[in-house]
Amino acid sequence: MSWQAYTDNLISTGRLDKAALYSKAGDSLWAQSGSFQLEPQEISGIAQGFDDASNLQSHGLHAQGQKYFLLRNDDRSIYGKHEAEGLICVRTKQAILIGHYPGGIQPGDATTIVEKLADYLISVGY
Repeated sequence: MSWQAYTDNLISTGRLDKAALYSKAGDSLWAQSGSFQLEPQEISGIAQGFDDASNLQSHGLHAQGQKYFLLRNDDRSIYGKHEAEGLICVRTKQAILIGHYPGGIQPGDATTIVEKLADYLISVGY
């Protein structure tokens, strides 16, 4: 399966409206839905936030120029929220999955979808 198929599958659930897949370091975009691409400093901030979230805690999480309030972070997952929409970032062995859900979607539903794909990628060595 191509990397693009993974982002397409995330979108096809109807729970996410945007998705992207980056290298673990955040220096390479592997796949994206539509025009969902983060600026270099945005993906760099997310990639660094898995190991040290102090910058995300003090300045928030950013994607496509939008600031998200940091809800959760650990060495695997980073969640952000802006009004009714949110961002889910999950790090695997070799990748960072980013999913965006619009208003009207239950955050838990969107989170489960991205986390399950991350579990699958980890199980196959990615």
